[in-house]
Order: sequence, then C-alpha cells, then structure tokens
Amino acid sequence: MIGGLFIYNHKGEVLISRVYRDDIGRNAVDAFRVNVIHARQQVRSPVTNIARTSFFHVKRSNIWLAAVTKQNVNAAMVFEFLYKMCDVMTAYFGKISEENIKNNFVLIYELLDEILDFGYPQNSETGALKTFITQQGIKGQHQTKEEQSQITSQVTGQIGWRREGIKYRRNELFLDVLESVNLLMSPQGQVLSAHVSGRVVMKSYLSGMPECKFGMNDKIVIDKQGKGGTTDDAGKSGKQSIAIDDCTFHQCVRLSKFDSERSISFIPPDGEYELMRYRTTKDIILPFRVIPLVREVGRTKLEVKVVIKSNFKPSLLAQKIEVRIPTPLNTSGVQVICMKGKAKYKASENAIVWKIKRMAGMKESQISAEIELLPTNDKKKWARPPISMNFEVPFAPSGLKVRYLKVFESKLNYSDHDVIKWVRYIGRSGIYETRC
Repeated sequence: MIGGLFIYNHKGEVLISRVYRDDIGRNAVDAFRVNVIHARQQVRSPVTNIARTSFFHVKRSNIWLAAVTKQNVNAAMVFEFLYKMCDVMTAYFGKISEENIKNNFVLIYELLDEILDFGYPQNSETGALKTFITQQGIKGQHQTKEEQSQITSQVTGQIGWRREGIKYRRNELFLDVLESVNLLMSPQGQVLSAHVSGRVVMKSYLSGMPECKFGMNDKIVIDKQGKGGTTDDAGKSGKQSIAIDDCTFHQCVRLSKFDSERSISFIPPDGEYELMRYRTTKDIILPFRVIPLVREVGRTKLEVKVVIKSNFKPSLLAQKIEVRIPTPLNTSGVQVICMKGKAKYKASENAIVWKIKRMAGMKESQISAEIELLPTNDKKKWARPPISMNFEVPFAPSGLKVRYLKVFESKLNYSDHDVIKWVRYIGRSGIYETRC
C-alpha cells in the first residue's frame, strides 16, 4: 500500500511524518514541498509523480496530507484512506488546522499506529477508535479486564462499527434523504442531460445491538411485488418506483441480502453515518423550469426576460432560490424589474443575481432586464453562458420514497413500535443550468 504519510503546513514544514517502507527516504519530503506546495503554477491534479514516486495529496484549509508510494497502488483506496483520516481527526479535535495538529500530534501518531499497519489500512471507524484512544490522546491505564475484552472483540470481531452495552432512555432513529439534482436544458426546453446524486444519512440512538431493515420504492422490488399481486397502493402514489443506476453502501449493510432480496439489512453504528449513496438518470422530477428570452437591440442594448415555473405540489415550498443571469463583459449598466424577490446586478461577477426566499409549487415568476452595452471593436458574438439556478425543495427529485424502516432487538425489551422515527427529504440544486 503506501510507503509513508506526511502532513505539511502552508509553508511546506512537516508537522507529522510516518514512514512505513524503506524505499521512501527523506528526499521525498523535500520533493513534495518544492514541486507541489511551493510550485508557481496551480497544482490541479491530486496525484503527482516525481522521480518514480507517487504523491497522493488532499488539502484541508492550509494543511496538506500526502501519502507517498513507489508501488502501483489503487489510487481510489489511497484517497479513501486520506479522506477517512481527515474525518477521524475532525471527530477527535475539530477543525484541521496547524495549531490543532501541533497540539494533538501525540494523538495523531497514536491514531496512525491503530489505523495503518505496514502501510495497509486496518481500522478507521471513529466509534471503534474512540473506545481505546481517549479524546485527550491518553490511553487508559486502569482498564478492567472486561473493558479490555470489549476492545479486543471490537477490533478483531465482525462488528467493528458498534460497541456493545449502548443504552438510551429514548430510542430514536433519524433518516435524511439528501439529493442533488443536475440539469442542462436547451433554450427550447429540451433536457440535454439530467441526473440525481443522492445520499441516505442516518442518526441512530438505539440501545443494544439492534437489527434495522430499510426499504424504498426500488423498481426491482416493486416489479417483484407487482408480479406476486401484492401492490395495493402502487397506483395511488403518482410515481410507483425509481430505477437506481448504481449505489454504494456503508460497511454495516449486508450485501448478500441486498443482492438476493433487495432489502437493506444492517446493524447501525451509533450516532451519525452515511448509509448509502445512489444515482438515478430516469424519470427525474425537475423542480423548476427556466424559460429565457434574450433579444439584441442593435449593438449597444440587450433585453432579457426570464420566467421560472415551479413544478411540484402547491402545498410544498421551495426555499433559498437564486437565479444567476450572465451578462456580457462590456456591460455598462443594467435596469432590472422583478415580480417577486430581489434582483441586483453584480459587475464583479458579470451577472444579474435574482433571489427569492420562498416559492410555492405550480407558481411562476419573471424578471425583465435592460442591459446597456459599451461599444467594442470585438467582432465575436457574445457566447451567451447558461443561466444557473440554486434552490432547496422538501422532496426527493428522483422520486425515492422510504417504504419502511423497521428495528428489531431481541435481547432488550423494546420493539419496532417503541422506536421514534423521523424521515426527512431534502432536494438541492447541483449544476442546474439552462442555455439562453
């Protein structure tokens, strides 16, 4: 795997250094400093090859984390480790900054000793690490034999993400479906490309070692039920099922059951975690339609009219709506009239920014602008960059619905009905653009 791990500040000074293999020397530290941190040109690639040595690096504020190797390793696995290392450090001492790293360097070396063995990642679950590395970075000296056996079983056992003996007065389960909808639309209203990237984030405060089952309106499951004649309310819900193109799961999910039964069964970690990620490209609900009209009046004037229409239930409210209408570089002045919200021309960004706090479903609003242009000798026509939009809606644009969320705990005396469950849907704009 990796031959060494170095953490630098913005000056290129080494704050943390750990070498795992003999083929990585001290010159590797200087090579990264000179060629990446002190490079005059902006470093865009996260992988840099210098003298047959590969440097995989990520940057957090003014701190660089670099994994070094001379072998042909799996790049995705190295970056997964680096991001996990950032998450672990954040969980222990908050923001990753030079001051925090200097104050907690003993803790970081302890974490590296537990996470990496000869350059191979072993255990990077924060919950498991916190059982035997305390937050102050001091290992407990007076642990009982029972506590030591719990740590051993958790590190070597199958369930490394949850410890035994967790107890809560009130058993609660929070589930958030967070989606980002991406769109590129032609001026005529034709969808050129559209996809939704989604995440299911959970917070579990459950006692004992519960078994959870999570079901959604996956197309394969609904089709199976339809053949068996068990779909009673499939026709009532406007959208029956969604086709998931690809998905990834947290390590707690039993993949064998998902492959055979398409049911997501798992023993949840304690606290907050990301259960799954998914992506869909078919039958996407587009929350907004942008209708642009740009008319050139001579060479010194532009007339722009933009209409936005909300395409969801009237009972729902969209929030944090922002429409960015690009303007030419030779713009001298802008006059704006909008029906709703506030609009302002920002010369530094070459755009008219239109903000609306809230907008109900099945409504429309429009903005008109007269743009005065300075005379120019440039014969090239204005490229007309696309109109972009930001928003937040209280539903999943992919159409995903949580069909059931069940909790089973055989050892403790509580059932599925005793668990308080909360489900929330949030849809946000990703790159949501309409050509004009």
